[in-house]
Amino acid sequence: MKEWTKEKAKRAYLFDRWGNGYFDVNDKGHLSVHPLKAGSVGIDLDEVISEMKDQGIAFPAVIRFQDILRSRVVEINEVFKEAIEENNYPAKFFGVYPIKVNQMREVVEEILEAGRDYNYGLEAGSKAELVSVLAYNRNPEALTILNGYKDNEYLKLALLGRRLNRKVIVVIEKMTELERLLDLSEELGVRPLVGLRTKLSIKCAGKWADSGGERAKFGLTTTELIKSVRILEERGFLDCAQLLHFHLGSQITDIRNVKDAISEGTRIYAKLRQMGVPLEYMDVGGGLGIDYDGTHSTNQSSINYGNTEYASDVVSGIKQVCELEDVPCPNIVTESGRSITAHHSCVITKVIGTIKTAQTDFETKKSEGEHILVTNMRDVTKELKKENFNEIYNDAKKIKDDCISAFKLGVINLEEKAKIETLYWQVTARIDQMVDKLEFPSDDLSELQDSLTSQYLCNFSVFQSAADSWAIGQLLPIMPITRLNEKPNVWCSIADITCDSDGKIDRFIDLEEETKNLPLHELKDGEDYFVGLFLTGAYQDVMGDMHNLFGRLNEVHVYKDGDNGEFYIEEVIPGNKIKDVLSTMQYSPEFLSYRLKRSVDKEIAEGNIRPREGVAWVDFYDNCLEDYTYLKT
Repeated sequence: MKEWTKEKAKRAYLFDRWGNGYFDVNDKGHLSVHPLKAGSVGIDLDEVISEMKDQGIAFPAVIRFQDILRSRVVEINEVFKEAIEENNYPAKFFGVYPIKVNQMREVVEEILEAGRDYNYGLEAGSKAELVSVLAYNRNPEALTILNGYKDNEYLKLALLGRRLNRKVIVVIEKMTELERLLDLSEELGVRPLVGLRTKLSIKCAGKWADSGGERAKFGLTTTELIKSVRILEERGFLDCAQLLHFHLGSQITDIRNVKDAISEGTRIYAKLRQMGVPLEYMDVGGGLGIDYDGTHSTNQSSINYGNTEYASDVVSGIKQVCELEDVPCPNIVTESGRSITAHHSCVITKVIGTIKTAQTDFETKKSEGEHILVTNMRDVTKELKKENFNEIYNDAKKIKDDCISAFKLGVINLEEKAKIETLYWQVTARIDQMVDKLEFPSDDLSELQDSLTSQYLCNFSVFQSAADSWAIGQLLPIMPITRLNEKPNVWCSIADITCDSDGKIDRFIDLEEETKNLPLHELKDGEDYFVGLFLTGAYQDVMGDMHNLFGRLNEVHVYKDGDNGEFYIEEVIPGNKIKDVLSTMQYSPEFLSYRLKRSVDKEIAEGNIRPREGVAWVDFYDNCLEDYTYLKT
């Protein structure tokens, strides 16, 4: 196979852009992972896959590079530290990780460990999340931010955190929450830390625009904000008001929206300080995005800024307004989740087959008495030249359409229909080679190219492992793991193994605009071909459903072992077995086995199955209950 350069591979898959320095191609043409970013020796991802095979770990699987997770935590803290020093900012940075982005215990533990020296905290948005956060965020200097709607138990758990001498801040989303929190505080004799969430007038564009602005689901209007302050003052809790919070939305694409929000939000903070509210923190919320498509733009799947610029604009923007308003600068809080977790996790799946629309290997030689449509299509294929390919394509398409109508009316038989379709795909394949040389093909010819592409069937479920791709059209980087020094020669979309027409991915990243197909390599007999779905560490890990009862994937945690590309698999977390997903859906695996055995016993009693065969079938069924939910390939 002709050698393909790394630069061409970068242009095809953009891993140098969306990968943020964590991914590259090595001398073997394999994708490599660089936990210490570019310049370090990378971990060969194909070697990780080989190690997993040796350990009997079935695919599809999630691979977590925990060192990348640590790197992301350190980076966000360091860029804010640098911005604070450069701007002579007189307060501190206290980041928190919102665990809704990825609640996996191993992820939370790694983030807390990496952020220990920075007093990096956690954010919870539900009662269940708070239960876990209270147990894990034990650093008395780190913040615990509580968002979301709250019942009395939620509020009481928050007060438990205060009794444990934790900096647990209850963010008030509705006026009624404040009254109930103060009632419970008086009843239990515990002084709370109160945060006030305000709605900003600014609203971002994109998929999550509605989570910000005046019609946002959460937060207090200006009127409610003032009323809340008065209630706190009247009831003797004004000193408990420690934090002002606002949130623009997830995946903010344009840094100008951040600047505008900081300006408006800091004005509100300053006016509250001037009213005597002793706020110490300003929580600018989440929304720090990542560049899914590698375009460095304001596209919905991209961002036009980086972490350094984001931190600098937040710090300088807050300082400027505070100096103008002559109020103390607050400690800065961010709730970055997507930016922290996305890069560290990927889904690796094996291509197990090809689904082709264009079938060209059926016998088409002339037979006696064949229908004129077959003859006409054969003649059209013989007339094809580079000067007339557009005309020939239109003629072939018309004959194919006539063929469909004729078959429906019983005019042609099934074999004649197959011949016409085969001849059509043969001539269009030749036309496609001519179209490839055109700089600007017509829309009809572009559609022809799309119709000739294949689907690569991959052993995974879109609904389980790429939920956002299906639900909201989120673009995720997808690329092969090996053969990156070979030119990809197949354009295809990705189909999963669910029996659902939506179980596919047919939107892919490109530097100019998204495409319907992905360049991959032709499959080789006897050689595994793996592709990876990347940037799946945020939301995708925890949002998947069990469509067709495909459960959670096998998961491995990989750490670098020195600086020369060595690695080790520190932990393996088995994915769901069939019995696990059935139990989730209220089936009893034991009862299912019992019912199946009853049916087999009945057939044995009636002489339809021999006893030895019956025992083998029951054992087989029971073994299936213990199997991984995905295909064995």
